[in-house]
Amino acid sequence: MAGMGWIAAIIVGALAGWIASIIMKASSGLLLNIVLGIVGALLLNFLLVTLLGATLGGWVGQLIVGVIGACLLIAGARFLRRA
Repeated sequence: MAGMGWIAAIIVGALAGWIASIIMKASSGLLLNIVLGIVGALLLNFLLVTLLGATLGGWVGQLIVGVIGACLLIAGARFLRRA
């Protein structure tokens, strides 16, 4: 979440995690939503910069990246639980 302050990153991370939990039908609390959103955004930003050389910018772009990243983390956790 480059270019964002800590408070903005927490707010965007919480929104991204909440949206991802709704999309993936996962029941998680506020703290886990924040963590999923922030870690998901960091992970997907790293992958986008590594593979494409750029990422989405601004609040909306980071929200989209965070939601996709959090969905990937939820899917990965579900896969590991089944294995």
